[in-house]
Amino acid sequence: MNKNYYAILMAGGVGSRFWPMSTSEYPKQFHDMLGTGDTLIQKTFHRLSNFVPKENIFILTNERYNDLVFEQLPEVTKRQVVLEPAMRNTAPCILFASLKIQKENPDALMIVAPSDHWIEDESAFTENVQQAFNFCAKNDALMTLGIKPTYPNTGYGYVEYDMASKEAIKPVNQFREKPDYNTAKSFLAQGNFLWNAGIFMWSVSSVIRAFQNNQPELYHLFEKGVAAYNTEIEDDFIKENYAKSENISVDYALMEKSTNVYVIPATFDWNDLGTWGSLYDKLDKDDHQNAIVNARTLTKDASGNMIRTKADKIVVVDGLKDYIIVDKDEVLLIFPKEKEQDIKSVLQEVKQKFGENYG
Repeated sequence: MNKNYYAILMAGGVGSRFWPMSTSEYPKQFHDMLGTGDTLIQKTFHRLSNFVPKENIFILTNERYNDLVFEQLPEVTKRQVVLEPAMRNTAPCILFASLKIQKENPDALMIVAPSDHWIEDESAFTENVQQAFNFCAKNDALMTLGIKPTYPNTGYGYVEYDMASKEAIKPVNQFREKPDYNTAKSFLAQGNFLWNAGIFMWSVSSVIRAFQNNQPELYHLFEKGVAAYNTEIEDDFIKENYAKSENISVDYALMEKSTNVYVIPATFDWNDLGTWGSLYDKLDKDDHQNAIVNARTLTKDASGNMIRTKADKIVVVDGLKDYIIVDKDEVLLIFPKEKEQDIKSVLQEVKQKFGENYG
């Protein structure tokens, strides 16, 4: 296994659209959402360890999840867990981790991957990432994996690549924000648009150069701490300075501003597991298209439902179609699937009415 390969596993999100299962104290990446016996972060760690040495996988997360990380990934060391003392989106934590890695290994090639995605064909994923690493080793490039769209999804950003390119690795023309339905349909009709999976590959020198060029203020903030990184005084520097960083995603900070961006159309099936509906799509169904996790069910005139409870709870459903039914501790959610994007705002209402501890 190549000692120059590194991974940054992003595990700081709250996953509020998976409420009530996912909460700010115990977010979705630490749950076994698929009922497989592994949590999402465990599955992602094992997927990355197929080609990255385990000791080179860094977990970026909020400091409140430190104990959860060590509980679920007992093989990692304190060196590998990079804690954010404040929520500042993806660019600051990626820059911080990249500077740490560069100090340890200036020849590093990196993949940045969310901890909560579903990828079934792990060998195809490994092949695509290896293809990207080979390219990044020889070129000053920022790379991403794009997913061939299967329908006009309005919940994803899109990557538009150069249609004239006959190469497997395509130059990117531009990133496009989440479109409305008609715009998404036009993207699919044009044929050179991919879903933005938020999985990035680059050499550590290329990504730091991109931060220098495109985010000089952010770069200078974190560059001041290089002498402290990977030492006992790193925590002091980060606690003092991290919250000063801009709240900005790596897409905005680098990918949309850079001219050396490339995409590989992925050869594996992918799902970002962002909502109960996306989880429903990936689960096995009963004869009436109900997706069931943990529960024992008796259903009558009930179809297309997403049903999840604590282990072995008996659930009787009569007369419901296309609903999300989730039972967790003191919260029971019964919500139409077509309104799943509203769960985030409903959560805010619940917290306002019943208290922050329910979110």
